[in-house]
Amino acid sequence: MSNSAKYTVPVALNRITEDAHAFKPLPPPSGAYPYSLPLTSIVTEEQLEDLKDIMTFHLVGDTGSARHSPFQSVLAANINIHRKESEESPAFLYHLGDVVYNHGEASEYHQQFLSHYEMYEAPIFAIPGNHDGDINPQAEPYESLDAFIHVFCSKEPTPIRFGQNSKRLTGTQPNVYWTLETPLARIIGLYGNVNKHGMIDDTQKKWFKAELRRAKEHPEKQALLICLHHAPYSADSNHGSSIPMIELLEEAFKEIDILPDAVFSGHVHNYQRFVKHYEGKDVPYIVAGAGGYADLHTVANRSDNSVAPLPEQYGNVTLESYCDTRFGFLSLTIEKVKETNDLQISGYYFALKGKFDANETPECVDKFSFLTTKNLIDKNEVENCFD
Repeated sequence: MSNSAKYTVPVALNRITEDAHAFKPLPPPSGAYPYSLPLTSIVTEEQLEDLKDIMTFHLVGDTGSARHSPFQSVLAANINIHRKESEESPAFLYHLGDVVYNHGEASEYHQQFLSHYEMYEAPIFAIPGNHDGDINPQAEPYESLDAFIHVFCSKEPTPIRFGQNSKRLTGTQPNVYWTLETPLARIIGLYGNVNKHGMIDDTQKKWFKAELRRAKEHPEKQALLICLHHAPYSADSNHGSSIPMIELLEEAFKEIDILPDAVFSGHVHNYQRFVKHYEGKDVPYIVAGAGGYADLHTVANRSDNSVAPLPEQYGNVTLESYCDTRFGFLSLTIEKVKETNDLQISGYYFALKGKFDANETPECVDKFSFLTTKNLIDKNEVENCFD
């Protein structure tokens, strides 16, 4: 790594405030168990046919900001330009949480989300972040995730009540934790509630393990992707790694005897690509939370006394690439290798060139590629950019 003063492994905060009391009860699901949404119910048959051999989609988190941030609209515009101009037009955007700060209020959806993504002419799916589920005690009373449920988890597509004439319709996700089923990937989304490092109750944990079993038993080849808001691994000095999320994932992977092909998260406002080295398989853990919030989070210096390297008991994890001074988004492509019936996953991270220049267009600063059978990232297929 070019900057030897920075950490190259995940870190944990030395002081963590206990906030279990902040946990908010979850709203009832809007769909039927097991809370899966087939892409066939969203796109046309013609579109679905195009996705059987190759599929591209966007991932980004933390796009909201109650404070002024000109990069929200700039980044959203560039995501849409990328969707229109790329060879394999991304089929949808998967939001990694924190759509609206600071308390997920309905009155903020137009300013923080809809006005920026009005022109994205493809479905937008989402898992909630901690701010989406929080409640403003000074506002007129409402329940946790009320606005998120309406925008993303309605029973049928309808105009958004507080959308100020937005042309986007409500989504039909079956729950705040749910599975998106596509021809080439099964994307399991978790909700870590409002706690700083996440908290998942026994009901959701049981569901998650059942979804892993379904993935293991699925007869057709699919990439298994896990999305959650709170980053299991991070080297930043603001949040650090989420030990509760690490323990949740590892318990489930061990019990079901399965490993995902990649794990994606937000919460930390930067880009980081970790690789966790399991026996016989490397799994990327990727943070893509630089979606526009006013403040970015930097990777910690080794001299920072507020953090320490994550204990070895949480695995052999290395930070392979990061970009912590620029806003950006991730594009992921999954392609079927016809000769072997394997899947190749390729990722491209695009960052705005100048932190304070709203007119810059993004450039690819990190890319990686691997086959799901071995899931060992080919170093010859990686280009890193370290800011």
